[in-house]
Amino acid sequence: MDSVARGSEDLKSKVIRAEENLRYLRGGNTFIDEGKILGMLESCRDASPQRVRDIIARSLEIKTLKPEETAALLNVKDSALWGEIFDAAARIKRKVYDNRVVTFAPLYCSSLCVNNCAYCGFKKDNSAVRRHILTEEEIVHEIEVLAGKIGHKRLIAVYGEHPKNDIDYMVNSIRAIYNVKVKTKNGYGQIRRVNVNAAPLAIENLKKLHEVGIGTYQVFQETYHHETYDKLHPKGTLKNDYKWRLYCMHRAFQAGIDDFGIGALFGLYDWKFEVMGLVAHALDLEKHVGIGPHTISFPRIEPAFNSPITQSSGHKVTDDDFLKLIVVLRLAVPYSGMIITARESEDIRSKSWLLGITQTDASTRIGVGGYSEKVTEQQDKGQQFLLGDTRSLTELIREFSSKGMITSFCTAGYRCGRTGECIMDLLRTGQEGKFCKLNAVLTFREWLDDFADEETKKMSEPLIEKEIEEVKMSNPGVFEQFISAYDKTKDGQRDLYF
Repeated sequence: MDSVARGSEDLKSKVIRAEENLRYLRGGNTFIDEGKILGMLESCRDASPQRVRDIIARSLEIKTLKPEETAALLNVKDSALWGEIFDAAARIKRKVYDNRVVTFAPLYCSSLCVNNCAYCGFKKDNSAVRRHILTEEEIVHEIEVLAGKIGHKRLIAVYGEHPKNDIDYMVNSIRAIYNVKVKTKNGYGQIRRVNVNAAPLAIENLKKLHEVGIGTYQVFQETYHHETYDKLHPKGTLKNDYKWRLYCMHRAFQAGIDDFGIGALFGLYDWKFEVMGLVAHALDLEKHVGIGPHTISFPRIEPAFNSPITQSSGHKVTDDDFLKLIVVLRLAVPYSGMIITARESEDIRSKSWLLGITQTDASTRIGVGGYSEKVTEQQDKGQQFLLGDTRSLTELIREFSSKGMITSFCTAGYRCGRTGECIMDLLRTGQEGKFCKLNAVLTFREWLDDFADEETKKMSEPLIEKEIEEVKMSNPGVFEQFISAYDKTKDGQRDLYF
């Protein structure tokens, strides 16, 4: 064994604890049964219109769909039936999440990585990419822009898998993010919730993430198809271990993290199979830990520097199919938040808002150090992939307001204990939306007073008035308390929530 191979094996032995997965395996096998998935996609090709409508009705009751029900939706051919599915997706989104869209920003903390994923600009063998890991001082500069100039209240910290990005670095960087507080026009800016997108971790390290106070913990399987996964993640790398990645959220729950997000990178394999994989993942989490994913993400593969497969993967997902997979996922896992990112074009994102999307990023930069004025804006060689929508947070807020959608900066659920089983129950019964409307109005008021220009405020004030009237009509028991908090917010108090 050469020194490189020996080093890889030593690293794997330090990181991967295969025994932590054993309680969830079925005779050594995972919950992804490819034969069954492909069989269902084949056998459910000709569901009757009535069968499809029965499935829609079940989803409208906020019930997780069975795999065969999801397969039936994926195989619909009739355009009129697709219209009914699209309509149902919009109704479910409104029923569970009201008219809110939560915004965030990604913060890329490092471009160092030991893996060699074929589709990633940060892969180890891409010697042309400029590597950097943010220092604590640089993190502060980034947050001063994100929280003090743009107005974000939550972000997702993104870490590559590398010894220098270890759990100590992650914990220290998250603490640094939380500690930044910036004076604004009428109040102050601060990141109130740090979500994390990182490599799968062992339970002992997941506990450390929980203790530092993260929000959602994201690990995307990339592809649920075993052969494709093995081909795109070379043997000898940490990421080659399919099971270690697949059961990360199960382990996270054992570590005390009850708010997690799953996802797939669409375009690596057949999109219908990946949808089935995501639904199987949600169902297995429900079975073993009692709750499903708080969020589901579905990025499409985008061009990445020195990664030819991103140009010709053989499984390109068309715009029409992409919108279909969004609405099918909204029906299949109706309680889950759904995230669309700036990978997508302005046109696709604008079409998706009413189809089930609950979260999106804005003013996005994905180069390491890309927000700070002290760092030159990153070019292609400093990015993991290329963005499709570079609009600012202000531009997105104007669009949302024009469509009657309120931008929410709420992070109250994490701090009030509305996570895990608690939030799942509230989402399934439609009760979470009542809390979220209150907090959406308060946090939107904050943002308008601290960051908005006059044009954006003028566009958004009628929406605020409409939302307040809805609170008065639908939640009269707390209206007096709510209005008191709203008036205090207008007077400059910050971070009031229900």
